[in-house]
Amino acid sequence: MSLADEMFQATMDWAPFMATMYGLEGWDDKLEELSVEGEQALRARIADVLRRVETSDEDPVTLAVIKHQGESIVARIDARLVEHTVATGLSAPVTGLLMVASQLDVSQRLDKMARYVEQAGARVRDSDRLPMRRHLQTATTRLERFLASPAQEWEGEFSGEIRTAIAGYRDVLASTEGRSDDQPGLCWLPEGEQNYANLVRNYTTASYTPDELHRLGLDLIAGLREEYAEIGSRVWGTRDVPEIFHRLRTELLWAGEDEMVAHAVEAIARAEAEAPNWFGRMPAVGCQVRPVDEAERQTAAIAFYQPAPVDGSRPGTYWLNPLGATERSRTLSEVTAFHEAVPGHHYQLTVAAETDLHNMRRFAFIEAYLEGWGLYTERLADEMGLYSSDEQRFGMLSLDAMRAGRLVVDTGLHAFGWTRQQAVDFLRENTVMTEPEINSEVDRYIETPGQALAYMVGRLEIQRVRAEAAARLGDRFDVREFHDLVIGLGPVPLSVLDQQVTARTSP
Repeated sequence: MSLADEMFQATMDWAPFMATMYGLEGWDDKLEELSVEGEQALRARIADVLRRVETSDEDPVTLAVIKHQGESIVARIDARLVEHTVATGLSAPVTGLLMVASQLDVSQRLDKMARYVEQAGARVRDSDRLPMRRHLQTATTRLERFLASPAQEWEGEFSGEIRTAIAGYRDVLASTEGRSDDQPGLCWLPEGEQNYANLVRNYTTASYTPDELHRLGLDLIAGLREEYAEIGSRVWGTRDVPEIFHRLRTELLWAGEDEMVAHAVEAIARAEAEAPNWFGRMPAVGCQVRPVDEAERQTAAIAFYQPAPVDGSRPGTYWLNPLGATERSRTLSEVTAFHEAVPGHHYQLTVAAETDLHNMRRFAFIEAYLEGWGLYTERLADEMGLYSSDEQRFGMLSLDAMRAGRLVVDTGLHAFGWTRQQAVDFLRENTVMTEPEINSEVDRYIETPGQALAYMVGRLEIQRVRAEAAARLGDRFDVREFHDLVIGLGPVPLSVLDQQVTARTSP
């Protein structure tokens, strides 16, 4: 068995739902081990593979991916995130399980779910790393809603066993004191500074320090204000940024959920029609739009993408969370669809899955590459002429500001001891996110430290690599070939992306 085989097996053992999402055989009956003993056994397997990377004669790009994947999983295990992540989306073991159960076939895992939930409860109960008090309350409310609801079809004959375990987990959360809003970051937890440094390095695949990322975010925020003023002068006849922010928060809102979903469908269809002018290779399967189930909306992300399985039995899915639709700006509709679906994650993940690369290359979790591409396509969409109006270009700026704000807020929370309110206040002053969006985002940053940094770091690197390739090739530069190369590599660390593009575009 090759090192790539070994690491891929370990990676999917760590995230078996991802294997099922991709339609990969061998994990449909598995759940990850959440016990300390289980995590440490996986860590030992990965450490053994990493020790052999330096002497392996496998392909250098594949070895770089193996090294990144192994070090990333080790960093997350060492940070003991499972002990204080209880509320936010797929990152939280139990609320994430309930979300996935409504989206994937979990029938072969039902007999393992009670034990999985009990392991999650034991990790929280026995930990010296307390979750946030407000996250405990959010998760408890979600679990109580589930327990009060009729049994769902996916629970099958194990419903009683599963619900008993979830009631026990709910009781653990309800009896846990929790941290206050004044101490949300990793820096307040044991070994927090080192754990955050490891997570930053692995999420960004770069050598930035938290201080450098913080300052980069502030600089980007300042530069975006001029773009807001320029579009504001065309749309509303004003260059006053606070006025523009106020109007974006209070005007141009959705009339309802149906309008939000319909607009996303239209935007994706328009992008698919234009894509052949910018990509030489298109995915073989399409992308559908679906609203998040009602029960999951309080803890689900605002929008996210679920890849198509490798057998093409269903399309990729762009999930929209309509929570608070009438309080949310419709200017974010198109930019989010382009990021999550076309030409963003749907093209990136589907094309990589359709290559003949090793599975370790096709399905690696490298956030700076994955989310960097998503953010890159938001600006690419403007080059492609996809935005239907200046109002929708405001959305492009809004998400740019949010991702720049993430550099400031994530480092502020986890490296510099910011309170939760400081993070909320910064985003309120420097982005046009509404209050529900701000609160959702801040809670996400708290529970997934470092992940939010990957977007802008990756976007800036892809733009830099493209600009340098264009300068080297001059009139011979073909943007379609560049895009096919980037997404055809599969997920790779940013340094490897630079090396590969440079090697293939040098005279």
